[in-house]
Amino acid sequence: MLLKVITSYVLSFPAQTFMHLSCLLWRQSKTNIQLRRIVVKYKKYTLYLFIILLLLTVSQIYCQEKLAQTGFQFLNVSSDARACGMGEAMTSIPGYSGALFFNPAGMAELPNNLHATFSLNSWIADIKHTTFGLAYKPAKGQYGVFGLSVQSVDYGDLQGTIVWNNYDGYIDTEILKPSALSLGIGYAKSLSSKFAVGGQIKFNYQNLSKSIVPNGDELETKRNVTDGISYDFGTLYKTGIKSIAFGMFVRNYSTEVKFEEEGFQLPLLFSIGISADAFDWIELSGPKQELLVAVDFTHPRAHPEQIKIGLEYTILEAFSLRGGYVSGNSQDDLSFGVGFSGFGLSKYLGLEIDYSYTPFEWFDNVQRFTIRYSL
Repeated sequence: MLLKVITSYVLSFPAQTFMHLSCLLWRQSKTNIQLRRIVVKYKKYTLYLFIILLLLTVSQIYCQEKLAQTGFQFLNVSSDARACGMGEAMTSIPGYSGALFFNPAGMAELPNNLHATFSLNSWIADIKHTTFGLAYKPAKGQYGVFGLSVQSVDYGDLQGTIVWNNYDGYIDTEILKPSALSLGIGYAKSLSSKFAVGGQIKFNYQNLSKSIVPNGDELETKRNVTDGISYDFGTLYKTGIKSIAFGMFVRNYSTEVKFEEEGFQLPLLFSIGISADAFDWIELSGPKQELLVAVDFTHPRAHPEQIKIGLEYTILEAFSLRGGYVSGNSQDDLSFGVGFSGFGLSKYLGLEIDYSYTPFEWFDNVQRFTIRYSL
């Protein structure tokens, strides 16, 4: 209730008047230091306004009914080995192209001009996920950071069948090859030394192959293909207190998608995260070490809220050990991972290699591999 009152007050300020006043003050600021300070003050208010509008959007998301199931579930499967080794608690962790999948605002902190990630995921039931992320920072970040993401799924070969009047009640038809694809274009920008925003627009496509159904005395073939547009957007805030950072992220915001006449929602997710290097508060002697601790609070559309906890211990910026925990997952609540960039691999070749392992209780254990490249 308080949030709505504050927002209505802020939005009651005429936008055109605000923009006109800001432009006028900026023109006069070259000769008047006091007016320049006013402009800076209004820029701060603009930041606050953006945060309030984002919170309003999130409140709308929370008000949507949980439908217990969603379509395009492949969008919920992560393939990045570093992230999965940390329980996917990545909302507040910036600095690489993989942020496109967890919070696009994280791209704004890209330390290099170019960064790419390529991941392979041996998912359950012999399903193969492949992802690629690319982030490019032209003119040393003056124009922000641009990103490209690709996620493809190979469901393998499935035997098609059709209802038939025989002993088994069906006959085989042909081998089906279902697949899925998501293509995204993202952008991130640091609005200040502490605050960054980012977003991504994605084209999502799923081909569940075709089905043959009886239609009177004839057989009719139907293609089970659909697509849709979705949006991701998020923010990243560095507090300035040691390495503490906060992140907020909304993924797969979209309208309803249809197969035939049946509509369904995409797997919408809202996440808030915090992270920090625990060794900032501990004096250590010897080689350089880091213990990254990250916690995410997530609100998915299709199932109850979750808490994700991730740890990453790194020594000499060359070797990392990772562990993760996800609450509410009966099958894959724990995960583990390692990362390697030593012996000149990162320094001279710009390469980092990550591996993660997720044990399942009833399914085959899942392994993921990621190669990261920076230039």
